[in-house]
Amino acid sequence: MGPHQTYAPPAEHGALRRFVLGARDLVDSVAAHSPARFALIVFSLAICIFTALLSLPVAATSGRATPLYDSLFTAVSAVCVTGLTVVSTATHWTFFGQVVILVAVFVGGLGIITLASVLSLAVSKRLGVRGKLMAQQSMNVETSKLGEVGTLLRTVITTSVAIELLLALMLTPRFMILGEPFGQALWHGIFYSISAFNNAGFTPHSDGLVPYETDLWILIPLMLGVAIGSLGFPVVMVLIMARNNVRKWTLHTKLTLVVSAILLVGGTVAWAALEWDNARTIAELSIGDKVIHALFASVMTRSGGFNLVEQGDMESTTMLLTDALMFAGGGSASTAGGIKVTTIAVMFLAIFAEARGDTEVRAFGRRIPEGVMRVAISVLVLGATLVSLATGALLAISGATLDRVLFESISAFATVGLSTGLSGELPPIGKYVLSALMFAGRVGTITLASALALRQRDQLYHYPEERPIIG
Repeated sequence: MGPHQTYAPPAEHGALRRFVLGARDLVDSVAAHSPARFALIVFSLAICIFTALLSLPVAATSGRATPLYDSLFTAVSAVCVTGLTVVSTATHWTFFGQVVILVAVFVGGLGIITLASVLSLAVSKRLGVRGKLMAQQSMNVETSKLGEVGTLLRTVITTSVAIELLLALMLTPRFMILGEPFGQALWHGIFYSISAFNNAGFTPHSDGLVPYETDLWILIPLMLGVAIGSLGFPVVMVLIMARNNVRKWTLHTKLTLVVSAILLVGGTVAWAALEWDNARTIAELSIGDKVIHALFASVMTRSGGFNLVEQGDMESTTMLLTDALMFAGGGSASTAGGIKVTTIAVMFLAIFAEARGDTEVRAFGRRIPEGVMRVAISVLVLGATLVSLATGALLAISGATLDRVLFESISAFATVGLSTGLSGELPPIGKYVLSALMFAGRVGTITLASALALRQRDQLYHYPEERPIIG
């Protein structure tokens, strides 16, 4: 190159740069216009990527490509932290396939946008205003300062990894004591810890947790992981920062903890009472083991997805109780599914206020805005509608009984993962229906509705008010 010559980059470099800039502008445009729609797109892309990886021959022990409907179902179940399976996690998938599933669970549990923000922060050392706004919305953590978002992101990822490592350290030695070699015990400890904290319910053992149904060294860490994960990052962050100072707890934190405790205790007592004399489940166990089974079931039915008894062996009344607990779910912005405990709290508080003749809905010295009540009603109605439509479709497709179909539909929508075995019996079209239901349940009915809305309407005028007769 002569002294007066300048370097000209190849034409393909310029084209690549223009493509990258164009893609970035497109992403920014979609994100700015509708963050909910952007999250929906990114979530869908993640599912496509994990579906492709699970479809590879190297992912299956048979050495052949897994059918699309099975790999898609598994990818959706993992990214949506559900745990429903149509093939055995332990026997169908190779170590590579199980690693793909575990990574999908980890990514889905943290949230796509949260993880992307963490990676962006790690690479560029900074987040733009738009990135901070999207990260704040995805974490749903209350903070008035955008400057705190980066710190919160680091806290979220650090807390998640720390809890999962602690659970793995609790589980790995126990698996070694039970006869597993160190490598296998470590893998099972890591797998269960991530699966439990993210409320996924995937298990690397072919017979699940049944061999450990009385082993508290395994059951207690799993229950702790699921319970903490189901509270949600907003609650965990408040508990970490405020510690025992209840006065600094937010209304959301108080409602989540109170309703979760009520459902946990109530579910344990009800499950034990209904299954106490059931010879197919716990009738032959000691009193202590019966209590452990009931407590474990109460924790897992609200999103954990692990089980110690065959769901099809339970009494019909117990299956109905499980349906209700699954539909209730866990905390908002958590790895749990369902309509969320705060939705239930707001609905009951509104009913109580109406019964007393109060004009305002109050809790813990705070007034709940009417807009929150409208959102709660929307979540409840949309969730019930999706479950009803899916149940009707699966009844027509499978010909199975209503109790099994309803159980599977609610488990999919609430991203729980408990199953009577119906998922594996369904034809491909039925698996696609459940996949769509898991996706809708994970992204949230309100997020899904706002993402699919063609436009947002501004209210420019108001009609005269008139009250219809209700009831």
